[in-house]
Amino acid sequence: MTSTLVVDGANVVGSVPDGWWKDRAGAARRLHERLLVADTAYDEIVLVLEGQAKGGVKAGRDAHVRTVHAARDGDAEIREQARRAGEAGGHVVVVTADRALAANVAPAQVLSPSWLLDRL
Repeated sequence: MTSTLVVDGANVVGSVPDGWWKDRAGAARRLHERLLVADTAYDEIVLVLEGQAKGGVKAGRDAHVRTVHAARDGDAEIREQARRAGEAGGHVVVVTADRALAANVAPAQVLSPSWLLDRL
């Protein structure tokens, strides 16, 4: 059984007040770089980016990290990525602090940005 970690890039970056709002693309790039070298138990990490953050990382796969650029809003894309991974029969975890989003990704497990950042 495969395991997929779907990361709400905006929510994770926004959870740390380090000036990310001045350079959203750079913040997304730094998160992507950290995910690439992270030692996780997940077969695939899906990083969902929206808005200006999309300029920091090209869409596509780098090793075990697949970056997806949201066509509309990030929440809709995160729900879609979690649904696809779940339909493929694997274990799905979504990283977000957005309560409305968390309520709409069932049966995926939801973990907080701090959980992820503690592992990076």
